[in-house]
Amino acid sequence: MWNLELRRKCVALRVVPSGTGRKTGLLSLALGLALAAGGCAPNMFKQPKNKLLSESDFFTDGLSARMPVEGTVARGMLRTNERLYAGKANGLFVGNLPLPVTRDLLARGRERFDIFCSPCHGRVGDGSGMIVQRGLRRPPSYHIDRLRQVPDGYLFDVITNGFGAMPGYASRIGVQDRWAITAYIRALQLSQASKIEDVPPAERPKLLKATK
Repeated sequence: MWNLELRRKCVALRVVPSGTGRKTGLLSLALGLALAAGGCAPNMFKQPKNKLLSESDFFTDGLSARMPVEGTVARGMLRTNERLYAGKANGLFVGNLPLPVTRDLLARGRERFDIFCSPCHGRVGDGSGMIVQRGLRRPPSYHIDRLRQVPDGYLFDVITNGFGAMPGYASRIGVQDRWAITAYIRALQLSQASKIEDVPPAERPKLLKATK
């Protein structure tokens, strides 16, 4: 808090003459307020407190940081949408993505897949990634019937929690990006098992020309 002397100076500076004297008085007032504010700062800066992860003799365990109350949920982390956050509905894997499948989502999925998944699964999802080429265990191809028939929620769950030798990626890949990867895996499956009839008629000549 301001001491009595600082208060008196500020009160005295409020009464200023007009003209040039007024300008000088205003300047003095500003200076006086700055000094007064400075008088507060040391007390606020030096107030008793514990720094992050510092020791404390107030609690019996000697720690200053306390565990949250049981059942506490951080703002925005309640995650009541089971379809979005767990890939399930009533405990069963959802059949389709809970997000709209857009071009942007697929582009994002391809980017994330190439970064996190392709080292093992390969760029086209056939299980021949660089890690496999260097002698590590080969994952199953996405193009086998079993994985083509699993629901989207299953793929999301494996990305989230891992399966077999594959670790979970929940701590490294956000929820939206895990769904984007799921969508891109479906696109890879379609690309490897598609027929010429699946291509729009206007695009077929371009495709046929490219394959010759």
